[in-house]
Amino acid sequence: MAKLDERIGFIGGGNMAFAIGSGLIAGGIVKASQVMVSGPHLENLSRWRDLGAVTTDENYDVMEHTDIIFICVKPHMLAPCAAQLKYKYVPSAKDASKLLVSVLAGTTLNALEEKFAFIETSALKIIRTMPNTSMQVGEGCTVYAGNPHCSHQDLEKVHLMLNSLGLAQQVPETMIDAVTGVTGCGPAFVYTIIEAFADGGVKQGVPRQMALQFAAQTLLGAAKTVLLTGKHPAVLRDEVCSPGGSTIVGVHELEKGNLRATIINAVEKASLRSAELGKK
Repeated sequence: MAKLDERIGFIGGGNMAFAIGSGLIAGGIVKASQVMVSGPHLENLSRWRDLGAVTTDENYDVMEHTDIIFICVKPHMLAPCAAQLKYKYVPSAKDASKLLVSVLAGTTLNALEEKFAFIETSALKIIRTMPNTSMQVGEGCTVYAGNPHCSHQDLEKVHLMLNSLGLAQQVPETMIDAVTGVTGCGPAFVYTIIEAFADGGVKQGVPRQMALQFAAQTLLGAAKTVLLTGKHPAVLRDEVCSPGGSTIVGVHELEKGNLRATIINAVEKASLRSAELGKK
């Protein structure tokens, strides 16, 4: 039995939407029959149909027939998408209960309220989220914030959905752009580190596939150790570094290469870029 009775809609059926939708279905949060997805090309939505979801090439079908609607278009497509919906909009008594959930990087609640102001309700409910693609394996990390019209129950429903796909945390909206550089962009940074670890292994004679597996497992194990022990990473690092040993020699090379500063700068630049994209 599904944990939510509402129909869940996705305007935009790309990778992030699919990570969320497929995860909700696999986790039993909703049934596939409760999910409706729209996209400009039905042939690109075949994986959704394989799950049992309803697909359409009309965004307004999703707006009209679902209760919780994920806006999953690219940020630069928000304005034309909203204009299309406005053109086809027909007021309904159900409008007041609909909940819009945005996954658009850098797009503020105020901007979303402005674009969807055509919906005839005095209390349009919108939640802004910043998920990441690790949702596709149930290990996502998502932050979210709701506008003043969202009830505690609305926030609880979204938390249930997002937390079932990893970790979800409500934060002040002012923090979302800053978090984007850590969680939203972070997987790409970590993939780069995994690849570098594997390259190092290959350089020393380890077969490529084996090196990749070992590198990924090492990062997974280290991350899990941080989460489960609650120890500061610096403490855990010191536990590995024997005096005069091989690990401290390697750590010294990382410090000489400014790894720490490079990652801090990458997070900062990515966060600032996210805010810039939202303004555009």
